[in-house]
Amino acid sequence: MFAMKLPPELPSRYDPSLFETEIYAEWEASGAFTPPATPQNEPFTIMIPPPNVTGVLHMGHALDGTIQDIVIRFKRKQGYDALWVPGTDHAGIATQAVVEKKIFADTGQTREDLGREAFLAEIWKWKEQNGATILDQFRALGCSCDWTRTHFTMDADLSLAVREAFVRLWQRDLVYRGARIVNWDCKLQTAVSDDEVEMTPTKGKMWYIRYPLVGREGHIMVATTRPETLLGDTGVAVHPDDARYKDLVGAKCRVPFVEREIPIVADDTVDAELGTGAVKITPGHDLADYERGARHDLPIINILDKAGVLNDEAGPFAGQSREAARKAIEEQLEALGLLDRVEDIKHSQPISDRSKPVIEPIVREQWFVKMQPLAEPAIRAVREGSLNFKPERWAKVYLDWLEGVHDWCISRQLWWGHRIPVWYDEDGVPCASVEDLELGAPHPETGKPIVRQDDDVLDTWASSWLWPFATLGWPKQTADLERFYPTQFLATARDIIYLWVARMVMAGHALLDDRPEAERTPFGTCYIHATVLDGQGKRMSKSAGNGIDPLEMIATYGADSVRFCLISLTREGQDVKLSESRFEDGRPFTNKLWNAARFVCANLAGDVGAGTLDEAQTFEDRWILTRLAETIAETTQALEEYRFNDALTGLYRFTWNDFCDWYLELAKARFTGGGEGGDDARVVRGVLVRVLGDLLGMLHPFIPYQTEVLWQVLHEALGRTADKQLVTTAWPDGAGLGSDAESLERMALLQELVRAVRNIRSVTMVGEKKPLDAIVNAPSAAERATLGELEAAAKGLAFWLMLSIYDNPERPASSAVGVASGLEVFVPLGEDVDKGKLVEALDQRVAKKQKLKDGTAKKLSNQKFVERADPEIVAAERERLEELAVELELLERNLAGLRA
Repeated sequence: MFAMKLPPELPSRYDPSLFETEIYAEWEASGAFTPPATPQNEPFTIMIPPPNVTGVLHMGHALDGTIQDIVIRFKRKQGYDALWVPGTDHAGIATQAVVEKKIFADTGQTREDLGREAFLAEIWKWKEQNGATILDQFRALGCSCDWTRTHFTMDADLSLAVREAFVRLWQRDLVYRGARIVNWDCKLQTAVSDDEVEMTPTKGKMWYIRYPLVGREGHIMVATTRPETLLGDTGVAVHPDDARYKDLVGAKCRVPFVEREIPIVADDTVDAELGTGAVKITPGHDLADYERGARHDLPIINILDKAGVLNDEAGPFAGQSREAARKAIEEQLEALGLLDRVEDIKHSQPISDRSKPVIEPIVREQWFVKMQPLAEPAIRAVREGSLNFKPERWAKVYLDWLEGVHDWCISRQLWWGHRIPVWYDEDGVPCASVEDLELGAPHPETGKPIVRQDDDVLDTWASSWLWPFATLGWPKQTADLERFYPTQFLATARDIIYLWVARMVMAGHALLDDRPEAERTPFGTCYIHATVLDGQGKRMSKSAGNGIDPLEMIATYGADSVRFCLISLTREGQDVKLSESRFEDGRPFTNKLWNAARFVCANLAGDVGAGTLDEAQTFEDRWILTRLAETIAETTQALEEYRFNDALTGLYRFTWNDFCDWYLELAKARFTGGGEGGDDARVVRGVLVRVLGDLLGMLHPFIPYQTEVLWQVLHEALGRTADKQLVTTAWPDGAGLGSDAESLERMALLQELVRAVRNIRSVTMVGEKKPLDAIVNAPSAAERATLGELEAAAKGLAFWLMLSIYDNPERPASSAVGVASGLEVFVPLGEDVDKGKLVEALDQRVAKKQKLKDGTAKKLSNQKFVERADPEIVAAERERLEELAVELELLERNLAGLRA
């Protein structure tokens, strides 16, 4: 029951600002989002992809949150013990960068000035002040998370889980420290993950450099975009089938300046068509070269320090920045006659998305997780069906990454994050421990004093990969873990399929090894949602200035309209082109629903029927109840299959077309003429209440606020108190409904008849409500009898003065014609119609339609378009061609009649 006071008379338009804040507060206060403390039904669990604690809601979040909320509201109404766990990620680099910048702006101090402990205290202070911002924004969207279970990846219980996971992997020899190539941020002086690197298109140069051959005349020429890295070269590679270099494979050449002799090797990965077909191998500063170097057993030389300055390995260029060394090397190569040419090119550079300098691939000592053993059960999860992707094609992205997986660098040279739980004795022997080891205490293995803890922290993903079970209490065997794991549904973006999704599956299989393998997979369905683009199809970003703030849209249009817009534009597997004007699209629908409910509630004085098919007598009552049953079944199936757009589209059509445009128009006549107290009025009131109530229940997951208001309004109009909020009422089950084929056929005939006359009005430009006479050609006696029974309903909907039904009547002179289910409809045109002007206007319309038809036919005759375009676009074009053919035929027939 709602404590919110509804206005005594509903306004003519729905105003979300009057209701949303208060409704959400009542939902939350009532415990509607929290599953029962003791298990009552089968669980259904969703874990929110934890947004960065530094973040604010963007359109990707809004779409993701809306999808998850639709699912959890649907499952809650189906009777599941539904749990949606919210929380935030500590976002190591992002948060440290934000707080460092703030401290320096406020005090002029760096983190080094403060020291580690004082700096971390400042971050915690900032987190307490700002960390809940994005979760409050999810509330504004209407997300029905169980806020009593909110988690943060640096909370004590999750920190325990992170340490436990690290130690278990350590004990299984799956964690090690070693030198491998990593993405290095020279400004922040830390390794960074792939998702923190933006490949940015830029203008650059290609240098063509001659390396002198050793022991013979001549040279081999390589092309590079980074000439300073030649100082770390340990080989040159060519393709084994490249005839130009066949005689040089096995020979050596000399690296300029450092005079290092390096081998020329044959390698299948070289593109013989790119550059000169010969590539320098710098294993210490390029991932592809690192792998080539490993294949050919080449040494690794690191020429950069952690700040990106050239070190002693750079010979005469030591101490220079990368940019200065590049310029100096170019000048000296030219002086030595070793620079063939420099070309301007366009290429992509890896840029740190936090600090913005160019990322340097560098071989450094880091902590790594061995991924191959963890990948095998994660691959089986998809192949054996415990994990399903929607759309299915994303399973290939997941599997491709896992099948070629590299070891994962999990260490970061930061202060904010989970500090690696490894301690060292005086000889540097490491030991991992869940509990803190005191300095000076004996090392568990060597017995020598512990002298320090590892300074590095873990990659943020090394905590979020535990999210599905750590949030439920793992490593403790809690009731929540037993009850709600594995979860059933995950919605997320495509760009973190391997960064997060695959790693969560690996973690579940590696760490919940007390369960059967199929029960370790953390979620049954991974739904990869669309990417939200701007109106021109470009990715939204702050730097491009093309983002749309969902909070501004919520403030302007209401949360329901924002949710409606996002889902109505999102078809499975297709990205969303979004402009601000599209949020207007939700308003007509919410206002249509609002005014339909106002009509229903204004006509409930008197007895109310049961709203069942058995009680319904008129064909329109039986039709709308049959359509309601079909809509319940179709919507339920669509939501079970996570076809959100299909579900909403079906509900939209049922609401707008079936209920509002047809049934309500027919029902209005039954409340006039003093019949409000009769049995017919009682029945129609029952049908109206049943349809509106079930419709509100089905629309609730999509537009929760307005449907909750109208649910309460409906019960007040009935003189009842709603026993429950709509958020917790049962999903419509179709009880008392069924299928009546005859009513479907009758309504289809009525609709065709009315549409035929409306088309005639459109063709002849006669006013929408101007009374007309109509003649129907119905050769069948059965059709004439049915039309006679529908005459009263048809007159009211089509604004006819008189409807005449004949067997093969002659078409009147100067009449317009329409077609309804194979029946012809003639409408004589009055003397007030200027037939000359009408013929001229129709001729112009024919020419316009013919041009459109010809253009569409030409497009469909283009085989490349048919093969390359989206199948749905091709299908739509074919459907449009058929529609244009029908429209042209109707226009031509009307012109023929007018010219007769």
